[in-house]
Amino acid sequence: MSNRVVTAHIPIELAEQVDLLAARLDRPKGWIVRQALTSWVDLEAKRHQLTLDGLADVDANRVVDHSSIVAWAKGLEQAE
Repeated sequence: MSNRVVTAHIPIELAEQVDLLAARLDRPKGWIVRQALTSWVDLEAKRHQLTLDGLADVDANRVVDHSSIVAWAKGLEQAE
């Protein structure tokens, strides 16, 4: 896989945390940043898919009406 350099300005405190993690894990700073960025991109892809799934449910009328949710929540209060 080929690589490309990406530059980002980050707060000093965050850069220092990356430095500490790199030292503690005995890994290069680039490895730490790559791991973090990969995790974030994967999470955002999942959030996007969940949003699309939710919108598809709405389009298919697979929803719960507000009054049912309110009644359910009131039932929780009474269970206490």
